[in-house]
Amino acid sequence: MLLLAFDTATPAVTTALCESGPDGVRVRAARTTVDARRHGELLTPQIRTVVADAGVDLEDVTHIAVGIGPGPYTGLRVGLATAHALAEALGVPCVGVATLDALAWASGRTTPFIAATDARRKEVFWARYTDAATRVGDIAVNRPADVDTAGLPVIGHGAHLYADVFGQDPEAAEPLYPTAAALGEFAVRALRDGTPLPEPRPLYLRRPDAQIPGAPKKVRQPTAAELGRSR
Repeated sequence: MLLLAFDTATPAVTTALCESGPDGVRVRAARTTVDARRHGELLTPQIRTVVADAGVDLEDVTHIAVGIGPGPYTGLRVGLATAHALAEALGVPCVGVATLDALAWASGRTTPFIAATDARRKEVFWARYTDAATRVGDIAVNRPADVDTAGLPVIGHGAHLYADVFGQDPEAAEPLYPTAAALGEFAVRALRDGTPLPEPRPLYLRRPDAQIPGAPKKVRQPTAAELGRSR
């Protein structure tokens, strides 16, 4: 299995090529750039670079895994649209991985913790984990002060931004962002073990800001008498 993984749900644009072998999962090549405003410009060149660094052709890829968020819509859709386009062009399966699960896996932790990313609007996306591979419950979005940490350490960019609220040193929040290497390893292991992975669709926890307009208000037409009086 040669799996191409990438995630654009956070300020980190990250890509990796992972290979499954008898000795486990090998990361053939990986690149990450942190730039919250250039997801669309960075991802495709980054994919080309990673494939070239790995010494393979894009046609050699057998699977694609993409981060499904949650995250800001503009960045998230870049990765998802690219994943669907590549999967269709190459004729290979595409799976999703929750971005927080990739962040948790990147931590390598063996004891309980919380992972949190920046959700903007002074909120965080967060989830609780018993270890790097095991999430407990669903991913949620809340103000940092409303997250019940139960005294657990908190990692991720959300933890770094609101370290004072979480009552910990900002440096204790590492890793701040998920890596595609971690996302790819997580996906390869799940696929190899037959563990279900999400569909490559965006994980939204908020209602969209843009709403479909309602029916236009009816405008009362003036009567002939009213028109006459206005002359």
